[in-house]
Amino acid sequence: MTENQAQAMLFDWAAYNAWKYPELKLLHSIPNGGYRPPKTAAILKATGVKAGVPDICLPVARGGYNGLYIELKRPSGGYLSSAQAIWLNNLSKQGYRAVCCKGFEAARDELLTYLNS
Repeated sequence: MTENQAQAMLFDWAAYNAWKYPELKLLHSIPNGGYRPPKTAAILKATGVKAGVPDICLPVARGGYNGLYIELKRPSGGYLSSAQAIWLNNLSKQGYRAVCCKGFEAARDELLTYLNS
């Protein structure tokens, strides 16, 4: 399973479960990764796109955290870049839960644990 497939599954799951957890309606992706033509990449950089920002954000306070950020990786073989690790660390210092999850199941479980805290 690719990272994109896992993320699509997570957002399908969130949409299906928003009746039970209305906060999931605020769950959104941050499309920083992927190839872009040089002109588009330059425009995105000029307008604030930054390397390493986590893939997913739930801007809902729970359990003493200001919100949840998830860097999603494929279930096997995915790894954090140094920029991603720095972002997760810095977000944690600012009072966010900021984690790396490998695969759909890990990300779903993280969301459920967070929402139920």
